[in-house]
Amino acid sequence: SYSKTSIDRLQTCDKRLQDLFKEVIKHVDCTILCGHRTKDEQDNAVAGGFSKTPFPKSKHNSTPSMAVDVAPYPIDWKDTRRFYLFVGFVRGIAASMGIKIRCGADWDGDFEIKDQTFHDLPHFEINE
Repeated sequence: SYSKTSIDRLQTCDKRLQDLFKEVIKHVDCTILCGHRTKDEQDNAVAGGFSKTPFPKSKHNSTPSMAVDVAPYPIDWKDTRRFYLFVGFVRGIAASMGIKIRCGADWDGDFEIKDQTFHDLPHFEINE
């Protein structure tokens, strides 16, 4: 189950993302890193190289947030294979629920990860 911090972060997100990650946690332990971002938080994410999208154009900046950053738990940032496995699992759950998402591991959704210029493995967003 999610910690109180993860629950609070997830509650800032669109209901479809909430529903999706409430299902994901039933099968895979994960943590919610970020839902909605304020201007300062988005500016810091861009300055730190974690985002390329300036405020207010990120899907994290809407209310409710149309994006969420989630990582498999415990987090090992060096184990990218585990992140890619997690991304595939989340995509499958989303498809089974009829929720269209886009992820930072495969921005164009073509199942080819070598064509990405910016890898944001924890990022998931509603794709509409």
